[in-house]
Amino acid sequence: MKNYIDELIQRYPVLESGRESIDEAFVILTACFRQHGKLLIAGNGGSAADAEHIVGELMKGFVLPRELDEVLKTKLEGIDHHMGRELSDKLQQALPAIALSNHNSLNTAFLNDVDGKLCFAQQILGYGEENDVFLGISTSGNSENILYAAIVAKAQGLKVIALTGKGGGRLAHMADVAIAVEEQETYKVQELHLPIYHCLCLMVEEELFGEEEKA
Repeated sequence: MKNYIDELIQRYPVLESGRESIDEAFVILTACFRQHGKLLIAGNGGSAADAEHIVGELMKGFVLPRELDEVLKTKLEGIDHHMGRELSDKLQQALPAIALSNHNSLNTAFLNDVDGKLCFAQQILGYGEENDVFLGISTSGNSENILYAAIVAKAQGLKVIALTGKGGGRLAHMADVAIAVEEQETYKVQELHLPIYHCLCLMVEEELFGEEEKA
């Protein structure tokens, strides 16, 4: 996996300071998925869009084919041969990931009935299990709703990864691993977050679906 990080830093030299943290985040994510855990992701504004982007790279093939295993193919085709064959041919193995910003009915109900700052925390309480990981994205590292979610995640035994800007804010101190880019303006931080999470998705996919894993 070193090659992916080397290429990332060659293209974005400013990310050199995050090399070790990116590798640590990769180890945490890989362990999560190997143990049948899931990734819960939250962010605000552009970072909410980043959360959805990450889900899109993990829940289907990113750059590698993710063919279903033969046992599942047989079960699908045993239920309905024609439709099961189509499912076998077209479905791809998924790495379970959920963007917490997507649940509009729940989030607006909780905002209206209880406290909007705790919407993500409520979802961590409901979804979070011991082998899961919470990825909190905050360009300042001080977004209150992300901090509340991180506290609940830690209390429930989840690993916490922070993706932040310069200094990392309070979130960096709560996280098991903090990837803090050396920028402070929101848009500049977000410009660097994208290649980082693309790199992580590439690394995890290669580790779990690459040729050596299949052998």
